[in-house]
Amino acid sequence: MVESGNSYGDRVSKLVNWGHWFAFFNIVAAMLIGTSYITGSAWPDTLLGQTYLVLSWIGHFGFLVFALYILLLFPLTFIVPSRKLFRFLSAIIATGGLTVLLLDVEAYQSLHLHLNPIVWEVLLTNDKSNLDSEWQSLFIAVPLIFMFQLLISEWIWRKQRKLSHKRIGRPIGALFFVCFIASHCVYIWADAVFYQPIVSQRANFPLSYPMTAKSFLEKQGWFDRGEYLKKVERGEALQTTLNYPLATIENAKRSNDYNVLIVQVDSLRADAVTEMVMPNLQQFSRQSQQFNNHYASSNDRYSDVGLVYGIPASYSLNLEHQRIKPLLVEQFEKYNYQLGFFTSYNGDNDVISTEVFGAGEVFRTDTDQKIAEMFRQWQSDNNEAPWAALIQLADLANFEQLVEENSEATPTESLKAAYQTASTTLDNSLGLIIQHLEDADMLENTVVVITANHGWEFNETRTNSWGTNSNYSQYQLQVPLILHWPNIIAQEINYPTSHYDISVTLLQDLFSVTNNPLDYSSGQNLFSTKKRTHLLAGDTRDIAIVTPSTTIVLDRFGNYKLYDSNYRRQQEAKPKLSLILKGLGETKRFYQTDE
Repeated sequence: MVESGNSYGDRVSKLVNWGHWFAFFNIVAAMLIGTSYITGSAWPDTLLGQTYLVLSWIGHFGFLVFALYILLLFPLTFIVPSRKLFRFLSAIIATGGLTVLLLDVEAYQSLHLHLNPIVWEVLLTNDKSNLDSEWQSLFIAVPLIFMFQLLISEWIWRKQRKLSHKRIGRPIGALFFVCFIASHCVYIWADAVFYQPIVSQRANFPLSYPMTAKSFLEKQGWFDRGEYLKKVERGEALQTTLNYPLATIENAKRSNDYNVLIVQVDSLRADAVTEMVMPNLQQFSRQSQQFNNHYASSNDRYSDVGLVYGIPASYSLNLEHQRIKPLLVEQFEKYNYQLGFFTSYNGDNDVISTEVFGAGEVFRTDTDQKIAEMFRQWQSDNNEAPWAALIQLADLANFEQLVEENSEATPTESLKAAYQTASTTLDNSLGLIIQHLEDADMLENTVVVITANHGWEFNETRTNSWGTNSNYSQYQLQVPLILHWPNIIAQEINYPTSHYDISVTLLQDLFSVTNNPLDYSSGQNLFSTKKRTHLLAGDTRDIAIVTPSTTIVLDRFGNYKLYDSNYRRQQEAKPKLSLILKGLGETKRFYQTDE
């Protein structure tokens, strides 16, 4: 195309017209790249959900690229004096944008996260994982993208007059505008009524922030906030579907039908099991397999999920909403075990719903000693059939009530003394349970698991952390694990183990499940000597990756904090990308996808 004028206004007009068409072709390129987000996400199972996906795909990438044009290129139209220099700069900026989009696609497909400063920071570390190599290989496409931008830039400049005469610019612009507005209007409705096929697409695309308008709808009388909150409590706001287990469970022929007793204590530290403080449990550990490096799956009561289901607590809302039974309980029912659930917790504090847990009997009272007596009576009544019982003992968590107000000791010493006193009382309740099994000659055919849901910190990390649910240090995560398995020699085991391993061990060694543990758990068999690089812990918000030298705490957006073995924050250190991937992957592995 030959320029017909040399005035500033004429030059700017031509560059603006060229810029619109340049933005259009980059929108098309971004949309093509954006199809990877669609294939990497679950396909909506309703026509409305599919329609919204198409609308948001067209509207979002149209808005995203055109907004970048307005912010970056449009101002340069009035500043850069040379059209060739302007087009060259435009090609560079567009190449950078599409390259970042490709990187974001790879991040989304690998981590199910979009690029953010934290992901960039991890990428720039020296950790060479397979994913790191894959991401670096994407930069091979940069020269190709740049060549594409230069070619399309020159072609548009030469064909600018013909493109303008076709009068298709306004209809195309209207299409993008209508799709953008329509997608947000549809999302406003979907958000208000919890229409999952649409709200589950909220974070599919980068920089996607669908509009919500609950306050406006409420003012118009079109939205009932009370009913909305009830739906939230019922879990109807969940945007994902759990697929647990990942494969059909297969069993080989069983060699025995041992009874099973799982005792979980609230707030029992690993170092509390001593001859002086807990003599009954200490003596029982000498007859059993004592795991000296065992970690709970959470620093709060959500470790119940890791213990019984064998998967992270991040799945707990889905487990309850979808009313998914633990695989372990399904096996108990399959082989006709009598089931009993005993707890001294208040029912309002249950992490695992007793209705979801199974069809067994539920016993609830206010003290550990009464629970021990209830179990003894229940077991005597079910002596003819194989049985399985889960006992939760909660009295130890209330040890602060035993602090002596007039003591001359320091507050910390007084707390520790009260904790020891409560631990001894707990030991008496455990002694009643163990004594009953011995008197009834049950230990020869009963698997007994005694552990805790989490520890209790007395500010050992010097971060003003007391109690639990405040950090993922060893003081809050490390707990006792004593396993009595008939016909296995008593021993002490020092390699690291986790709550996730308990259900795997029972499923494999008691029910002869032949599936790979990856099908149903985040753990491995307690007796497996396979070397581990890390252990996992966490709650509904965070995931902690624990290694012998570091602890990485991640939130669901990929933001992390790194601590050393003494739980001191390491501001400058960078975690291994491979550990980040494993931690995030384990919190998403059991969600249903169409892959």
